[in-house]
Amino acid sequence: MNLDLSGKRALVCGSTQGIGKAVANELAIMGAHVTLLARNVDELEKTREGLINFKNQRHHILVADFTKPDELKQIVNQYILKGNEIQILVNNTGGPAAGKIIEEAPQKFIEVFNQHLINNHILAQLVIDSMIAAGYGRIINIVSTSVKTPLPNLGVSNTIRGAVANWAKTLANEVAEFGITVNNVLPGATKTQRLQSILQNKALKTGKSVEVIEQEMLQEIPMKRFGEANEIANAVCFLASPAASYITGINLPVDGGRTACL
Repeated sequence: MNLDLSGKRALVCGSTQGIGKAVANELAIMGAHVTLLARNVDELEKTREGLINFKNQRHHILVADFTKPDELKQIVNQYILKGNEIQILVNNTGGPAAGKIIEEAPQKFIEVFNQHLINNHILAQLVIDSMIAAGYGRIINIVSTSVKTPLPNLGVSNTIRGAVANWAKTLANEVAEFGITVNNVLPGATKTQRLQSILQNKALKTGKSVEVIEQEMLQEIPMKRFGEANEIANAVCFLASPAASYITGINLPVDGGRTACL
């Protein structure tokens, strides 16, 4: 099985913590040059220093804010024009706050739509030409199991995640003939800052302790444990590899079996 990514450059968004950071670490282990993208320059530098470069990789950082799509486009475009062609794009950004859909302001949907789908689209458009030229491209979106089963009290997230999934499937069909694959990885409950925020939010709204909420969530997972960030990263990195060349347009849950539908 060919998992070697030597000579390929990966752009990993939201890569200073959680799943994004785990993905960056695993891609570096597989030999890729990794470009980290996030908004905190100090955390970016710290993360870059920790990346493996035993194959003399050149790891870079880009400082950009996903709440500013035009700025993101300019920064990444300038980077690519300097000769930094991208063969692997990992779209990843934090999820919106929990809340009932009926209580959400319309503007919130627009903000999250921009942060997720519009930014994904901008980055895909910027990297597609170099992927076509290389005859190799991987676009992997970190989404959510809500793509398959909407989750309670995550109204905005459920709505936008579904839009991202349909965007990705459409794109996958358009670029498949060029050796480019587009896939979504759907994390379940994973040990990240996002999970802690969800647990605390539920505790505040229900009056239950975080520990009780945690146990209730675990009972919904057949494996009876939360996922680790590196377990999500392993799925992402497989899809980024040459071994996954005939897999495209899929939604892959990595959730310990929690998603009830096929």
